[in-house]
Amino acid sequence: MNIKSAEFKISAVSPKQYPSDGLPEVVLVGKSNVGKSSFINTMLNRKKLARTSSEPGKTRQINFYDVNHSFYFVDLPGYGYSKMSKVEQAKVGTFIEEYLSTSKNISLIIFLIDIRHAPTDNDKLMYHYVVRSGKPFIIITSKADKIAVTKVDDAVLQIQDVLNPLHDFTFLPFSSERKIYTNVAWEEVEKYIM
Repeated sequence: MNIKSAEFKISAVSPKQYPSDGLPEVVLVGKSNVGKSSFINTMLNRKKLARTSSEPGKTRQINFYDVNHSFYFVDLPGYGYSKMSKVEQAKVGTFIEEYLSTSKNISLIIFLIDIRHAPTDNDKLMYHYVVRSGKPFIIITSKADKIAVTKVDDAVLQIQDVLNPLHDFTFLPFSSERKIYTNVAWEEVEKYIM
């Protein structure tokens, strides 16, 4: 993918705020601090386009990033952040679900899971939600730089064994530090936005 332009478009909390230009949307879901913003920055070769934070739970809105004026990366708030109040969690959950169920432009859901840890109960719930949505999706196992390169493939398989024992969905490693996985991720994304 040749990135000619990439810019933040809008933060939204309701359908009337979503972009209305009908461009394909590539949606990122995952727990807080799993690396969704870093994934966007790495894929677009921008250091600080999507705001990253060492403090999980910072993203409380749906952020749309316009790529080449041809599609959006859509960063959804992370789930499972315990310090967010129950009221805030419910509010964030409501507009995540509203977006996933009402947007007509979702071309691909990218579900990020930390490669270092077994899927949590929240990860399993989100995985089943994404499967039931009927929309195309891939699973990205993030933070692959945090483990030895020789252990990456086995770690991806272990996560797949838990979530997808039939191995009939795409699971890929990713690292914002090691750029070696970026091209494979783009190959998958491009299948759904071209």
